Amino acid sequence: MDTFERLESNVRGYCRAFPTVFRTAREATLINEEGDEYIDFFAGAGALNYGHNHPALKQPLIEYLTGDGVLHSLDMATSAKQEFLETFDEVVLQPRNLDFKIMFPGPTGTNSVEAALKLARKVTGRHNVVSFTNGFHGMTLGSLALTGNSGKRAGAGVPLNNVTHLPYCDYLGSDVNTIAVLERFLEDSSSGLDLPAAFILETVQAEGGVNIATRGWLEALAELAKRFDVLLIIDDIQVGCGRTGPFFSFEPFEIEPDIICLSKSLSGYGLPMALTLMKPELDVFEPGEHNGTFRGHNAAFVTATAALNEFWRDDLLTHKVNRNARFVRDALLDIASNFDAEVRGRGMIQGIQFENPDIASLISQQAFESGLIIETAGPNDDVIKTLPPLTISDEQLERGLQILADSAAAVLSNELVEVS
Repeated sequence: MDTFERLESNVRGYCRAFPTVFRTAREATLINEEGDEYIDFFAGAGALNYGHNHPALKQPLIEYLTGDGVLHSLDMATSAKQEFLETFDEVVLQPRNLDFKIMFPGPTGTNSVEAALKLARKVTGRHNVVSFTNGFHGMTLGSLALTGNSGKRAGAGVPLNNVTHLPYCDYLGSDVNTIAVLERFLEDSSSGLDLPAAFILETVQAEGGVNIATRGWLEALAELAKRFDVLLIIDDIQVGCGRTGPFFSFEPFEIEPDIICLSKSLSGYGLPMALTLMKPELDVFEPGEHNGTFRGHNAAFVTATAALNEFWRDDLLTHKVNRNARFVRDALLDIASNFDAEVRGRGMIQGIQFENPDIASLISQQAFESGLIIETAGPNDDVIKTLPPLTISDEQLERGLQILADSAAAVLSNELVEVS
């Protein structure tokens, strides 16, 4: 690791939690330079829902590259983009009766959010946006203004304005109706809340600690948005593309987003790619009004199309996620019972929140030493978060969960922390 310590900026983060040099990867396995294997319960922070180098995605990419397919095209028309658009419409939008225009912003999640913010403000003529406590939406200034984490916000170096942060579902406890709080703020002209252009939220707050919004909360928020003519933006960057079971995390609920942000596992292969979906009547940008050099990443179009064809023309992956989610939850409940901790999450994004915030990091460290990559989340890194590839085999999932359980037991038995 000397090369990285000597030459790479101090800002690097994940390599500190997982201090080894990885050389190859396949499906749910990472292999370092010494040949040691690690089960991946991190999946590129949710960018690898189909694992590493899935053959159904790799082969079309190889053929495209060896055939001199266009790689960089800005927003010019290419055959790869055309095939992706047609497949996305056929496989994702039409079966769900969703009518959206598709915008290619820059290739990352924060680019998608920035485009959504600019669009919402242009459409409504309003500056303010309501975000929610513990939300995470990106690291560029507009997205960072939406983000709750004080450590992330401190890196901006400038005031982060034009956003009002209000309590997420159950933030004030399960007995407090936070939608009623928001409604009262909107109704009262003396509340100090400027009528927002949009509400933006994650249905599952991944980085914020695997906090989930209930059906009642989400549907009430959607109704409030309609009543006050506020746009509803769903940030599905980490928990979309099947992470909670269906392709979009909001599908089980009676809500109709006006704008949807997608990235991470959209390309299916870890290649940068993002979309901002908008209802057709919101498509008000003038040509070139919002642009970016790398919004025409054709290699990502190729793998994204292959992922849609491989995994989303039927419900088999959704069924697998739902089945494995129950298995994961049972395993996490067993672990949590030894710590008097709380299990939370949906689908294949679940976690354990510990009262002592040191425990999650200690378990993550112990798991790494035992051959499992798993990260922490939450404002105090107090949540151990399971984020394995959706396609992980039953054997590897079981083995990874056993390593996690053994690591938690080692932390407990070695009295590395004081457990209440």
